[in-house]
Amino acid sequence: MTLARRAYALAAVVFVLDQAIKLWALFLFDLGDKGRVAVLPVFDLVLIWNQGISYGLLQQDSEFGRWALVALHVAASIAITFWIARERQAVSCWGLALILGGAVGNGLDRILYGAVVDYALLHWGEVTWYVFNLADAAIVAGVALLLYGAVLGPKGAPGVAE
Repeated sequence: MTLARRAYALAAVVFVLDQAIKLWALFLFDLGDKGRVAVLPVFDLVLIWNQGISYGLLQQDSEFGRWALVALHVAASIAITFWIARERQAVSCWGLALILGGAVGNGLDRILYGAVVDYALLHWGEVTWYVFNLADAAIVAGVALLLYGAVLGPKGAPGVAE
C-alpha cells in the first residue's frame, strides 16, 4: 500500500471515530440534556454547538455564513487530498491525513446540524480551555506533524518515502 493510500485510510479512521463519538454524545449519552459531566479531575464533557471555526473564531449565525464555512471545508479538503497524493515525506503525509479526517468530520457536522459538535473540556480548577472534539484534536496534531516535517526538511529526513 502506498503512503498516500495509508494516509487516506488514516483520514477515514479519524473521520469515523470523530463521527461515532459525536453520535454517541448526542443520541446515546444525550449530552445535551445532561449539561456538564465530570469525567476526570481535569476533563469534563459538555455540549457546545460551535458555529465558527477553531477557538470559536468567525462565528456565523446566518445560513450564508454556515454554507460559506461548508464551502471552505470542501475546498480545503480537496486541496489536502491532492497534497497527500503528492507528498513524499511520511511525517507530513500523516499530518495531512489527520487534518483531512478532522476537516471532513467537522464539515459534515456543519452540513447536518448547522454547527460543529464540540464536547471535550479540559480544565484546571476554574481555568478552562476551549471546548473541542476529536476532529479538532486531530487537526492540531496534524498541524504539529506538518511543522515537524517542515523542520526536518525533505533531504535525509526520517520517514521520507521515495
